[in-house]
This record gives sequence, C-alpha cells and structure tokens, in this order.
Amino acid sequence: MTPSAMYPALQAFRAVGRRALGRCASSRAFLRGLLLLPLLPLLAGCNLTVMFPAGDVAVQQRNLVLASTGLMLLIILPVIALTLLFAWRYRASNTQARHDPDWDHSTGLEVVIWTAPLMIIIALGALTWISTHTLDPFRPLSRLEPGKPVPAQTKPLEVQVVALDWKWLFFLPEYGVASVNELAAPVNRPIAFKLTSASVMNSFYIPALAGMIYAMPGMETKLHAVINKPGAYQGLASHYSGSGFSRMTFKFHGLDGDGFDQWVAKLKSEGKELSREAYLELERPSENVPVIHYASYADGLFGSILGMCAVPGKMCMHEMMAIDAKGGAGKDSRENAARLQYDNRHTERGDEAPGATGPASHHAPRSDKPADSQDHGPHGKGQNSPAPNQLNN
Repeated sequence: MTPSAMYPALQAFRAVGRRALGRCASSRAFLRGLLLLPLLPLLAGCNLTVMFPAGDVAVQQRNLVLASTGLMLLIILPVIALTLLFAWRYRASNTQARHDPDWDHSTGLEVVIWTAPLMIIIALGALTWISTHTLDPFRPLSRLEPGKPVPAQTKPLEVQVVALDWKWLFFLPEYGVASVNELAAPVNRPIAFKLTSASVMNSFYIPALAGMIYAMPGMETKLHAVINKPGAYQGLASHYSGSGFSRMTFKFHGLDGDGFDQWVAKLKSEGKELSREAYLELERPSENVPVIHYASYADGLFGSILGMCAVPGKMCMHEMMAIDAKGGAGKDSRENAARLQYDNRHTERGDEAPGATGPASHHAPRSDKPADSQDHGPHGKGQNSPAPNQLNN
C-alpha cells in the first residue's frame, strides 16, 4: 500500500482513538462523581436554623437578609452575565464582532449604569433604616407574629442572663428560680432579656430566637424576643472568651403553657439554693459544665453581679458613680482603690485567668501542671482541658 493510500486509514484510526480517549475520560469523570455520592449524607449535618427560625424576631432578621441579598443580586447577576457575554462575543476568533476603537461615550448607557445602582442603594438604605428601628433589641415587641400584635396587659417573661467562664447563668425573678446552661420560655409570650457578664465581654446568641447581643461586665444590655414554635434550640456564646469558649453552649426550650409550668416546678422541687457563697464558687472558671437547677437564689444577686460587687468587700458600680456625681471622695479615694480592684480576683484565689500565660497569672500554665490540679469549678476535677504551651519572653 502506498503512503498516499495509507493516509486516510491513519486519519480514521486517529479519530477512533480520540473518541475512545474521550469516552475513557468521560467514564473516569462519571466514576469520580459516583465516589462523591457517599459523601452527600454528610451534608445532613448542615444546620440552616438562621434561614428557618422559630421566633418572630429571627424571622424578620431572616427576611432582611433575603431582601438585602435579592437587591444586591439585581446588580451582581447582570454584571456577571454581561462579563461572560462580552468575553464570548468579543473573543479573538470572532471576526464578525464589531470593533469601534473611537467609541467613548453613550448617554443612555451612562444613565443605566448609574441609575440602577443608585436606586438599589436608596432601597437598601430605606430597608436598613426601617429595620434598624423595628428590630432594635432594646425595643419591646409590638407583635408576636405577622398580623398578631402583643395583647394588652401582657407581661413579658423577664430573664436575667450572666455570662460566666465558661457557662451561662439564668435568673427568672418572676418565679424565683435559676439555672445553668438551660433555659425555657412559654410559646407566644414576649421575653425580656437583661444581660451582663461576670468576666470578659461575651455575646449571647440563640439563632432560632433572635440575633446575638453582647454581654459586658458592669453593663446591662437588653434583648426582646418571642418563641413561636415548641422545641429545643441551641444557644451559644458567639464571641471568643478563652479556652472554654467552644463548649459554652446551652439548651433553650420553647414550651407550651403547661410545659413551662412543669419546668419551673421541676426547678423548685429538684434544685438547690444559689447562695452568695455558692455563686462565688460557680463563678470560678470551669468548662463543659452540665445543667444545674436552683430552686432559689440570694436576694439582689443579679444586681450585685451587674454592679461588680458580688465578691465581699468590693464596691458596687452605683456606689462609685454616686461618689463621682458628688465630685469624688477626695483623700478618701485611696481607701476605695482596693474595693474597686476586680480583674485580679481569680489570681488572688489561685485560679488561672482565662487564657492567661504563666507570667500574667504568676504561676505555670495549665499545660505544665499535674493532671490533678487543672480544674477549678463546682463539679470537681477534669473539666478544664489543658491549654497549649505558651511562651512569653
């Protein structure tokens, strides 16, 4: 066979080979896809609570996110689509595309380019202004659900919240009970949270109920919310506060009227008393603390925590503010200095401050301590996980 006669056969053989290689590549891609299928069940662990909340405040916040995203997509999607269209339309191989190097202005195009974003920014600004006032966490609720205003004479459930290291303490003054790392509220009854911290700044967050709100020592912040669906929901600390931060979680229960009454009765029958001494022991840093119920608590305990004077001998914030309002204590201020020292209380009692290094706390880091001396808390040893070695030169 002559070379000229063999050429068509070689071309046909190459074409068959290319098709075979293409089929092999497609088969490999298909097999890779099949191998990824067993990983799909892992997506079941994804939690979309923020998009499917159970409280009206959280629903309004979800709607704000969706509306804002939709308005921004009005610009983002056309820009992406036109970018791809222009890249394809004016590719080098397209000789039919019009080339106009002297073009520099179009009034109509300028109007479109500037008017559309301007209108979207105006809409976003109006939406933000309205929602900022409507969803102000300090503002009492005006409705329980869409079209269902709060009935007249309805008394909100007051919940006093204290962020500790590393647990949450809840007081229900209406019922005289308290709990650690567990909270319940009746369905469709407004909740008025009052929050503070006994240690560093933290952030209180129940995604199904409402947005997060900061809790700060010596200050009281507020949050108004309502739970509309019965269930058990996750609460957490959303602001880093030391080594026990990741385990600073709690359960929030939305209960019907009878269920909430039974929960309160359970606390009264099974709980113990939270005295001032018991609180000072509870306040010591501890991790992974189980649920604790208290049938009663010392009078004025939340106010003392808020005033940073739960420790005996400390001056309360309102006392200091009253002295300042009168122009100061003059020479007597020197005597008040020790009563105002607060941040070193853990070190004075032999506890390591949250996240402190050896030089800062004047003793070795926890990672260098024996295993039997790594915990300070109300439930015995073994709650504080060892911290990594920290080097300060």
